[in-house]
Amino acid sequence: MTQQHFSTKDRLLHAAEELFAQQGFASTSLRQVTSRADVNIAAVNYHFGSKENLVNEVFRRRMDVMSGQRLEALHKATATAPGQLDAILAAFVEPALAMAQDRHGGGAFIRVIARAYAESNDSLRKFLSDQYGHVLREFAKALAACVPQLGKEELYWRLDFLSGALTYAMADFGLIKRPSGMAETTHRQRAAKALIRFTAAGFKADAT
Repeated sequence: MTQQHFSTKDRLLHAAEELFAQQGFASTSLRQVTSRADVNIAAVNYHFGSKENLVNEVFRRRMDVMSGQRLEALHKATATAPGQLDAILAAFVEPALAMAQDRHGGGAFIRVIARAYAESNDSLRKFLSDQYGHVLREFAKALAACVPQLGKEELYWRLDFLSGALTYAMADFGLIKRPSGMAETTHRQRAAKALIRFTAAGFKADAT
């Protein structure tokens, strides 16, 4: 699909996502974004108001979808398989891996996430916490019901470890590569199953 088929706002978001992935947030200027998007600088102010809001919206357009899918899967899991740890972990893991394989910028967004971890951006971290912290809290509540022997601090440590391992799996730069001839969907499903087995064992381990 050619660029003119996208709205100005979409073109700005797509250009910003690519540049943030390549250069980071601090090193990317609004002029670079508008040049990549082939729009004038006033378009950024009109659609976003500031660079900070542009950064936030790059995250929002991906995170809103993924968070909605995660919560939908979580609610289904707790309704149909209450207390089943694997089902809750699948609800957390599978939508994220699916997003990472999205051909329309999913790979770039994973690098943007890595930038968010690497760069000290308190404003972005506050935005993500304010907008999506409730998702993690819902998962923490569901996980706590499966592993009641864990205290809150230990549970949150393990949820942090899961998030880190998931981000690594989403980036797909580990030892396991997709074999030639294997569909991306199949590779993603194998990765999800392996990660769920691994983290389920971690959550069940004694806290000593």
